[in-house]
Amino acid sequence: MVNKEKRYQRIFLQISELLTATGDPDARMATIIAVLHHKMDSYFWTGFYFLNKGELIVKMYQGAVACQILKKHTGVCWAGIDQKKTIIVPDVHQFPGHIACDSRSRSEIVVPVKNDHGEITAVLDVDSKELSSFDETDAIWLEKIVDLIYH
Repeated sequence: MVNKEKRYQRIFLQISELLTATGDPDARMATIIAVLHHKMDSYFWTGFYFLNKGELIVKMYQGAVACQILKKHTGVCWAGIDQKKTIIVPDVHQFPGHIACDSRSRSEIVVPVKNDHGEITAVLDVDSKELSSFDETDAIWLEKIVDLIYH
């Protein structure tokens, strides 16, 4: 747990420094997922799904091919939006309505992304091939990292 905390501290500092180059949210998101995907060993799929005209559509990601559009109000990503909070799923096969874009995914965390007006515009979605990969430490640090997108 301590090692994970320290790793996130280092990653947060690295991302903070990288994001000074531009204020463009898309560029910032692409940088965030590239760093997270390559620095966190358990990350199997890392990306953003965006709300667009009532649909949740994949935009930028690293990992296996993603589902392009997620069925409305179903699965972990929609749960994060509908409940307006970070969702940690230790075993995706136990999550009602889980959308399996890749059958190798075993656990997942979803963090809502809020714009300058506090509106949820997207979610950061991270999958792992291992059960119970994500905990409160991940939630705390991923929320801090996501907050860098618009600030």
